[in-house]
Amino acid sequence: MSRASARHILVDNEDQCLALKQQISEGADFAELAKQHSSCPSGKQGGELGEFGPGQMVAEFDKVVFSAPVKEVQGPVKTQFGYHLLEVTARD
Repeated sequence: MSRASARHILVDNEDQCLALKQQISEGADFAELAKQHSSCPSGKQGGELGEFGPGQMVAEFDKVVFSAPVKEVQGPVKTQFGYHLLEVTARD
């Protein structure tokens, strides 16, 4: 079974998500932005979610994590929790 590791930043609205993605593309540190802006408890760890398999996260999240290129920031991804920027850090 596939396994992946990912990190994310969770915010309330799409505009904030897009602004953070722009900052990352301009060289800002993903982990620092997660610590400053993410409303998920994982923000304290730079957005790190650890390792998980398919079906352990919400469907919208799974779809991106198990198909997107590794080490490339994806998003905004809308879930019932808000808007996410996702980065797959490893996948097998």
